[in-house]
Amino acid sequence: MTVLATYAPALIFIAAGTTIAVVFGILNKFLGPAERANSHKADPYESGMPSEIKQGFRFGISFYMIAILFLLFDIEVLFLYPIAVQLRAFGVFALLETITFIVLLFVGFGYVWRRGALTWK
Repeated sequence: MTVLATYAPALIFIAAGTTIAVVFGILNKFLGPAERANSHKADPYESGMPSEIKQGFRFGISFYMIAILFLLFDIEVLFLYPIAVQLRAFGVFALLETITFIVLLFVGFGYVWRRGALTWK
């Protein structure tokens, strides 16, 4: 069996998907409604209400701090899941390393909590 034969289903699938996307795009261009730009379409719109946020609006640093903390603790779960699934296969060393990892994360969490990074201002 050649290499091309093993990849043939994937290549056919990609070609079919690309062809369908291009055909639908062309059909939409010719058969779809004509878009006419006006000032109402350019206005920001969210959840059925006109937005009151102006274009130059800036988020506070606390928003970014909480977002980064969320990502850090989300990545923690990403690293802990494989170890939790195969803990017996990894042994006691992995358990001790995991406990150390969790303790260090809680130390960091306590630090940012104490510094006030989790209070919304």
